[in-house]
Amino acid sequence: MKYPFLDVGFTYKSLQAQMDAALHDVMDSGLYIGGPAVARFEAAFADYCGARHCVGVGNGLDALVLALRALEIGPGDEVIVPANTFIATWIAVAQAGATPVPVDADPETMNIDLGAIPGAITERTRAIMPVHLYGAPVPDLPLRALAEEHGLRIIEDAAQAHGARVDNRRAGMLGHVAGFSFYPGKNLGAFGDGGAIVTDDAELAERIRMLGSYGSREKYNHESIGYNSRLDPLQAAMLAVKLGVLEEWNARRREIAATYLDLLAGTPGLRLPATAPGTESVWHLFVVRHPHREALRAALAARGVGTVMHYPIPNHRSGAFSQSHGHLSFPVTDEICETCLSLPIGPHMSIADAREIAALVDDAARNL
Repeated sequence: MKYPFLDVGFTYKSLQAQMDAALHDVMDSGLYIGGPAVARFEAAFADYCGARHCVGVGNGLDALVLALRALEIGPGDEVIVPANTFIATWIAVAQAGATPVPVDADPETMNIDLGAIPGAITERTRAIMPVHLYGAPVPDLPLRALAEEHGLRIIEDAAQAHGARVDNRRAGMLGHVAGFSFYPGKNLGAFGDGGAIVTDDAELAERIRMLGSYGSREKYNHESIGYNSRLDPLQAAMLAVKLGVLEEWNARRREIAATYLDLLAGTPGLRLPATAPGTESVWHLFVVRHPHREALRAALAARGVGTVMHYPIPNHRSGAFSQSHGHLSFPVTDEICETCLSLPIGPHMSIADAREIAALVDDAARNL
């Protein structure tokens, strides 16, 4: 039996009739930039997140860059980011002209260490960019207290957390503005690149929309040096269909994660993921840690279980940031990057699949 890490084709196969109809509607409309398909999805996703405004953009990286630009964060400014995250978080800050200031990870949740953030704040700090990594949200109350005390903005990187909750609030509504990615492998994924920004701030949303359309609010009147970053209507139409089943698919992910947590609790050498109290993860990824990660990965491949490493090279040691940040020390992040391994999870799987994978993981770990 083969257990692939991911099967993005499942999403089309399971919703083919609805997606084909949505695709036909867009093609028949003759409106291939913007138009009603984008407007409908923006309204639906804003409502889903509990936000007043949603602006569709080209991808998740653009969402973060445009949020920073709209807040006028740039050269000379600092933005606090997690050391343990996909590199797009850091790149967004750098592309806006600001400086990413990393904070090490919490050893339990693998998210940003909230207790270490105050020590990273300087007179140049303008914002905190928490990442709801692997689908597990960062508690917002400590961040809100810090932001209010120091006059900072909270920009959520919610690229992996569509539908995650802290208490009764969804990811995307825990700060001032949030960026989402609709990369195909995400919980809410398009069939290509796509992204969105949500906020309750009408003026900020309008500025983001202007910046994403060549810096123009009306045709040929370009008030700023902007970008060409707009959500494609074909992708918006597909995302609208998927949004209708997102809660169901997230529930399946939670069931699979619960199965793993139960059946792998006694597996020798394996460290299981943990979430912060009061939060509800959507389990975009199920990331375990093992001191012999490469051997475990090879053993699982031999047993037909596909795995991926998220992320094996810490950002401060990557070529992009090694000169500016390579001298810094983030021991928890280093340990996570050296030992992390993502097991299969997603709506394409059954609970029986999860049980069998857990048995194979346990067997592989015991025989290393």
